[in-house]
Amino acid sequence: MSRTQHQDLRIGTLAGLSGAPDYLRQVLPHGFESFELTMWQYLGDINLEETAKAVKDVIGDKAIISSLGIYGNPLTDEKTAEDWKKVIRGVKHFGASIVCGFAGAQEDRPVDENMPRFKEVFGEIAKVAEGEGVKIAFENCDMGGSWNRPAWNIAHSPRAWDMMFNEVPGDTLGLEWEPCHQMVSFVDPIANLRKYVKRVYHVHGKDATVDKDMVRELGTRSGVNVVWHRTPGFGDTNWHDVITILRREGYTGTIDIEGWHDPVYRDDLEMTGQVYALNYLKACRGGPFVENPK
Repeated sequence: MSRTQHQDLRIGTLAGLSGAPDYLRQVLPHGFESFELTMWQYLGDINLEETAKAVKDVIGDKAIISSLGIYGNPLTDEKTAEDWKKVIRGVKHFGASIVCGFAGAQEDRPVDENMPRFKEVFGEIAKVAEGEGVKIAFENCDMGGSWNRPAWNIAHSPRAWDMMFNEVPGDTLGLEWEPCHQMVSFVDPIANLRKYVKRVYHVHGKDATVDKDMVRELGTRSGVNVVWHRTPGFGDTNWHDVITILRREGYTGTIDIEGWHDPVYRDDLEMTGQVYALNYLKACRGGPFVENPK
């Protein structure tokens, strides 16, 4: 993919699939270059082909749709699992080939004991994706769960990723990666990205701040939050390093900002924070594209 005007690595944001045309019309002028369109649990009565046409009429050639995201529990909710397949078959209407979401979880057993059910459900979903030329990218949020009692999503640990990729071989399954979820688990995000970068199919622009003084004083079992989700530019991650690793390893995709989590840049400051993050990430990407002399 051409690097002219940074076409190889676009910076965008998330938007709900329902009502997307109107929302995109409002935020597009801020300079977002891509959008992940998301849905919670189910596709519902949304017609993907018709919605895609309306979305493309709005964004024209100013931005792209990077992916669709469906965030439910496909390991226990058959409707969510079936909607995964519908979204996989319909993502092409948006000019995209990535579907993101939670891996799901059987919440009454540890992550490793979820693997037979994961293989059953995503073995079938992966076959649909392979037939459509679509990649699956798993969001890494723990949703408040743990290894022994996962909640909604088993894909919250590198150890789990290795098990999942072993259960469903091939390169269809990958990650919707972000440093935030690694930092919440006290995993070094830069080392983690270096190891798994070939499995990264989509990147969420979300960061974190770790209060190291509070960790030293209270540890992690005090009931006091010691890590905050942050919008990029306000957290601890050096996104120059993230983008360097992505580009060196041939990643051609998007970083879509996942807002609505920052404890400071929220409410009336939500879009202020997102646009700051947009410009910050563009600067980390290298600033304005400059052609070489002929």
